Amino acid sequence: LRCCTAASVVTDGSGAGADERSLYIMRVVQIAVMCVLALTVVFGIFFLGCNLLIKSEGMINFLVKERRPSKEVEAVVVGPY
Repeated sequence: LRCCTAASVVTDGSGAGADERSLYIMRVVQIAVMCVLALTVVFGIFFLGCNLLIKSEGMINFLVKERRPSKEVEAVVVGPY
């Protein structure tokens, strides 16, 4: 490609159609690449958030299992028997 924008294309009329077509194809490819990158970032953030949520639930469950009931609870449970 000889230029960066369509406004700066100067031709003698022989290759104007080819230049417009190549610029259009290049623009479509750029849009497709940006869409793929955006989807990759969105899904990456989503799966990272899900992974952190699962790990935090696991830590909470681990802490709940480690807690022991207090002696007052044992007294109430043992009392009526």
